[in-house]
Amino acid sequence: MAGRELPPSSPFAGDDGSCDIGLGRALDAFGEGRGALGAVVDALAGTRVLVPVLAELEVADVVVHDGHEHTVDKEASAGIVALRAPDGRTALPVFSSVASMSAWRADARPVPSDVARAALSAVEEGWELLVLDPGGPVTVLVPRPAVWALAQQRAWVPAVRPGPGGDEVCPDVRAAVREALAGIPQVPAADAEPGRRAEVAVVLSVVAGLDRPRLDAVLAQVNERLAADETVTARVDSLELRLRTA
Repeated sequence: MAGRELPPSSPFAGDDGSCDIGLGRALDAFGEGRGALGAVVDALAGTRVLVPVLAELEVADVVVHDGHEHTVDKEASAGIVALRAPDGRTALPVFSSVASMSAWRADARPVPSDVARAALSAVEEGWELLVLDPGGPVTVLVPRPAVWALAQQRAWVPAVRPGPGGDEVCPDVRAAVREALAGIPQVPAADAEPGRRAEVAVVLSVVAGLDRPRLDAVLAQVNERLAADETVTARVDSLELRLRTA
């Protein structure tokens, strides 16, 4: 393992530290724009990942992904670090290989784990995301619903998928949004479409003439209903609201 041996008692003691072949192909395709995030998550399921442990975190680190910086935020128990994503959420960094970890931090010690256990650890810490290979060559931010699916060892179904005319929100998610917001008098219609700043945009047709306090009250009710809907919370990583006049 490039000078770093795993403990003999480890179930991964025979691991040479290289990236899983199927995962490597999915990462290459994703990095070249030929593959989807869902294909990376599918390839990641069932694989071994490496969780970095640092003896001492002296200086905050910064990782750039998709034009955004990810900053090492804190140390947890045993020196495991967390990254802060651009939207403020906390992510556990995991690596596909020793080489990718060394490119990130040469002083990081690789602790092998099956990805389900790593995802479950992130969930238990209250960290919503995984960042796969934050030092590159291809960095993937694994969204919260996918992290939950990996932890539960089940398939992840993205809320947004490619369609004939471009990306579209899955029918069950659109139906859940409409049902959750049905019956709000000031919102005669609601729909969901791919977001620009978030995964999904909830498009609200709002009656005209609402002053700011009444509009704020309506939006609070919308947010409460969406947060209470099991399909929305389980399937959608992030939401943005768009308002239109009914």
